[in-house]
Amino acid sequence: MPKTMSGTFIHIIKHTGIRGLYSGLSASLLRQLTYSTTRFGIYEELKSRFVSKNHAGEPVPPSLPLLIAMASASGFIGGIAGNAADVLNVRMQHDAALPPAQRRNYAHALDGLARMVREEGAGSMFRGVWPNSARAAAMTASQLASYDVFKRTLLRVTGLGDGLATHFTASFLAGVVAATVTSPIDVIKTRVMSASGNHGVVGVLREVYAKEGMRWMFKGWVPSFLRLGPYVFFGCFVLGVFFPSLLFFSSWSLLSLPV
Repeated sequence: MPKTMSGTFIHIIKHTGIRGLYSGLSASLLRQLTYSTTRFGIYEELKSRFVSKNHAGEPVPPSLPLLIAMASASGFIGGIAGNAADVLNVRMQHDAALPPAQRRNYAHALDGLARMVREEGAGSMFRGVWPNSARAAAMTASQLASYDVFKRTLLRVTGLGDGLATHFTASFLAGVVAATVTSPIDVIKTRVMSASGNHGVVGVLREVYAKEGMRWMFKGWVPSFLRLGPYVFFGCFVLGVFFPSLLFFSSWSLLSLPV
C-alpha cells in the first residue's frame, strides 16, 4: 500500500474503482448510530445538569475541567457502545489492502457482524475496546469540550455573534485539537482492530516503534483532520443550533400533554 494520502487515493480507485472509496459505509453508518448518538446524548444531558447560577441568578456554564470530565465519560461509554461497528468499519476499509485470499469480503455491516460472532465468537465485537474507548474519550473531550470553550471565548473576546461564523471558527479549531489528540490513538486502534491474531496494545506499540520510531504518533494526521474537520463542524453545528431547538420543542410538547 502507498504511504501517502494521494497515493492511497489513486491506489484505491485503480484497484477497486470509485466504490472502493466507500468501503465500510454501512459499518460507518452503524457506528454513528451507536457511538455518536450515545456520546452526544450523554454529554448534552450532563452539561445541562451541571449548569450553576451566580449571585444574580444568571446561569453559569460548566468550567473547562468539568467539561473535559463530562466529555471524556460520555466518549468512553460511546466507545463501548459503538465498538463492534468500529471493528467492522476498520476491517471493511482495510480489506482492499489484504491479499485476495485473506480478505473477509463482508457484504455489509450486518453480514460482517453475524460472521464475526459466528467465526470468531462474541468476544470479537469487543476487540480493541479499551484503546477504542480511550480514543473515544479523548476524541469527545478534544472535540466537544474544546468547541464549547472556543465558542465561549469567541463570543466574549470578538464581536462575532452566535452565528455561522462563530460556529465555523470554533469547529475548525476544535477539529485541529481533535485530530492532534486522537492521531496516536487512531494508529494503535487501527492496528489492533485490523489484526486477526491476539495482538495486544503493548505488542502493537513495540512493533510500530521498532519500525517507525516516534513518527508513528502523527501518521495520517492530514487525512484525519480532513475527515474530522467537516465532521466536527456539522456535529457541533447541529448540537449548537438544532439540539437546543429540539429540547425546547420537546419540553413544550411534554408540557402540552394532557395530565
